[in-house]
Amino acid sequence: MNEKLERMRELIRILTEASKAYYQDDTEIMSNFEYDRLYDELTALEEETGTVLSTSPTVHVGYEAVDELPKERHEQPMLSLDKTKDVEALAAFAGTHDTLLSWKLDGLTVVLTYREGELSKAVTRGNGEIGEVITPNAKVFCNLPHRIPWKGELILRGEAVILYSDFEKINEKIEDIQAKYKNPRNLCSGSVRQLNSEVTAGRNVRFYAFSLVKADGVDFGDSRMRQFEWLKEQGFEVVDFEKVTGEGMAAAVARFAEKIADFDVPSDGLVAVYDSISYGRSLGRTAKFPRDSIAFKWKDEIAETTLLEVEWSPSRTGLINPVAIFEPVELEGTTVSRASVHNVSIVRGLQLGIGDRITVYKANMIIPQIADNLTRSGSLLIPDVCPACGMPTAVQVVSEAETLVCTNAACSAKQIKSYALFVSRDAMNIDGLSEQTLEKLIAHGFIRTFADLYHLDRHRSEIVQMDGFGEKSCANLLQSIENSRKTTPARLLYALGIPGIGTANARVLARHFKGDLDKIREASAEELSGIDGIGEIMAGAIVRYFGSDSSRQVLEQLLPELELDQEVPETQTLQIFEGKTFVVTGSVEQFANRNALKAYIEERGGKVTGSVTSKTDYLINNDLNSNSSKNRKARELGIPVISENTILNWQEE
Repeated sequence: MNEKLERMRELIRILTEASKAYYQDDTEIMSNFEYDRLYDELTALEEETGTVLSTSPTVHVGYEAVDELPKERHEQPMLSLDKTKDVEALAAFAGTHDTLLSWKLDGLTVVLTYREGELSKAVTRGNGEIGEVITPNAKVFCNLPHRIPWKGELILRGEAVILYSDFEKINEKIEDIQAKYKNPRNLCSGSVRQLNSEVTAGRNVRFYAFSLVKADGVDFGDSRMRQFEWLKEQGFEVVDFEKVTGEGMAAAVARFAEKIADFDVPSDGLVAVYDSISYGRSLGRTAKFPRDSIAFKWKDEIAETTLLEVEWSPSRTGLINPVAIFEPVELEGTTVSRASVHNVSIVRGLQLGIGDRITVYKANMIIPQIADNLTRSGSLLIPDVCPACGMPTAVQVVSEAETLVCTNAACSAKQIKSYALFVSRDAMNIDGLSEQTLEKLIAHGFIRTFADLYHLDRHRSEIVQMDGFGEKSCANLLQSIENSRKTTPARLLYALGIPGIGTANARVLARHFKGDLDKIREASAEELSGIDGIGEIMAGAIVRYFGSDSSRQVLEQLLPELELDQEVPETQTLQIFEGKTFVVTGSVEQFANRNALKAYIEERGGKVTGSVTSKTDYLINNDLNSNSSKNRKARELGIPVISENTILNWQEE
């Protein structure tokens, strides 16, 4: 059964990737035949197992919105667990009894009820007595089964969590650092308790079962481990666990501790519960805690060290974040030398000063933090100029916390998106410069203009020492920068980030002016708007860009670093699609993918857009009789639907 469920999860992953590539990226990574074959295999497994997972492409989820989350009393109160940080106390709890040791996940506890094999209700823990009903949101948890083979009433508890990797991806998309989520637990709590389940669906919330409350009529042989195995058979993911006794407890805790550094699921400790259900129940409970289980919290390993400096790191929002640099110490098996101090309020609260003796630890054995400042000299100066641009800073109060910000609207740290565009594949094509890396280089003051990218070799010794870099990666980056010096006017025009100028428009401009950048810079709005595919709005943006003193200065500094191929070869390719607008949909047969077909059309003067409108001249779809939305729209507007063969054998009418 478990092998079949794993195969279903694998099929869902493969089919989801294929659909995303096809519908979002216009790229085919498998044939329609192969997709259908895998889809049929998944459907057969769902029928065989009686389990349908929420992310299955066979499920069509309708999102729901509510005005408020209704409250509901739990059938059984949800008690907190007694806690210990002592491994010996944990071993004493287990004694000679078989005990299940599992992760204590750091998310939001949810109680699920299934009836007739269908998810019928989901309620948050709340205060332990009364929780909030979040059933529509639970239905979009990315790993939760919508349907299970067992048809009786099932009640189980588990933790809703957001993985660290998903948390980082979500935060990366938020430009305002004040709006970024502080940790996965807070993000998960807000995501699970949304009034609109469509928001929840976009957060990749996962559910891990940790307790079976009710499944009348199922024989579990008095074993909680058997309950876990049975839940797996129903399609649930359960918390990782080991069965141990007191004698093996220390070794088991050590095994979990070794995993936590690379564990993607937020966890703040472990839980021990007796395997024997009857024995656990016989112990009853105290006023606050059940006696059959106990939580183990990691004992923070604290080290004393010396504060060497505080690095003030500018961000794209203008916020300048303090990072403590201290003499390296060993914590939880790794060497640590840096810790975020978060804001000016914490800097002042700790009364930091260079040379102070501080204590540091890893929160939840992962995130380095300053525990205390033993010296408290309070001598650290808050910088009055931005490290990235050299302009004045200011201390502002945001959410009752003092933060340091750069007052310069044109600060290079705030222009991270423009730098990311400049180095992208279709622009200057510089490998090794992600937004995160660019932020680091800008924060160190190495990059203030585009031209500075071509002088990063001056900072080689510092870059090699930066997190994520070494000799080899630094050498690769510098070589990639050198390779990008030789480029084309079209690539450069796109890289500059002129509003409205994409790769196709940049090629149109370069072709029209035969690669002469000076003529493009001096062109009037009237001349530019007369170029097919440019238009008045785009022409105005180009004139404004090149009319700006700051833009001219950026370009004047950049041009000496580049070798532009001024000669735009007069190819033998006739501009047979000039003035024509196409939309491509469906699978392609004569080209590697839809992007290749798009390039073929653009090379011959045509334009390819993503949606069918009244301005579309032709819709390309090899299935001429398809009833897809684009085909229907084309028919409504009287737009011809043509095949690839028509394109390849094009004859101007």
